[in-house]
This record gives sequence, structure tokens and C-alpha cells, in this order.
Amino acid sequence: MRGMYWEEWEIDAEFVSPARTVTEADIVAFAGLSGDYNPLHVNEEYCRSTQFGGRIAHGPLVYAIAAGLLFQLHLYDDTLIAFLGFDSLKFTAPVKPGDTIHARIRVLEKRETSRADRGVMKRRLQVLNQRGEVVQEGVQAFLLKRKPSA
Repeated sequence: MRGMYWEEWEIDAEFVSPARTVTEADIVAFAGLSGDYNPLHVNEEYCRSTQFGGRIAHGPLVYAIAAGLLFQLHLYDDTLIAFLGFDSLKFTAPVKPGDTIHARIRVLEKRETSRADRGVMKRRLQVLNQRGEVVQEGVQAFLLKRKPSA
């Protein structure tokens, strides 16, 4: 399977990922992997006294899950050169164990580079929960292959 070349990405095109439920096991595993044992993520008793009323997922965990969901669309198979980074990333609402999230992207802009075999594409990312609330949003840049010369 082949992903989309730089030329095939159209401005304002939107794509929606499948959904996935964030579990307590995800949060515990991410805490162990990252070393981030902030009580907001791992201490239910503490969290009951916070504005969240219970544990919340790490922001980077939510992003990582969303990125994986988007890669299931196969948009970048063999055409992605590099993720160049975020122009912005905001955590706009908490994600709790049991919340189901999915991602939506919209192409914002494209630009050529000094090399004819690649181009940059920027997209808006939104991660939404089961109620349709945006829990994360940002702008990302990707370096993509261009169609090979004939």
C-alpha cells in the first residue's frame, strides 16, 4: 500500500480516524514508560479532590494514541519523510479512563522545498472525545515525498 504524495494532499481536505477508548492500563503503562508519575495521572484518591474528580490521561499519551489512530488510515505509507513538529499544540479538555477518542485532520497549506523530491504539508489536528468535544488541537508540519518523475 502507498500513502499520498505531497501533490495529492488538497487544501481543506479532511480525514477522520477510527476511535479508541483510553484505558486505565494505557495511563499506567505510559506513566511507567515516561516516568511521569504526576498524581493527576496515577493517584485516584488525590484526584477526587481536584477539579477533574478523577484521574486524567497524560496529554502526550492522548496525542500518541491519536497519532496511531491516524496512521491506521495509511495516508503516509512510504510517502512520509519526517514529522517536522508542531506550530502549536493545546490540551483543551481532560481525557479520563473510559473516554473514547478519535482524530480529525484538515490540510491547511503546502509549500515546495529547495529539493524537487519533497514538499511540506501543514495540517490542523483535532482530537475529539465521545461527546464531540475537542480535547487537543494543534498545527503540525510534515515533510512528504513528491511523485517520482516519469
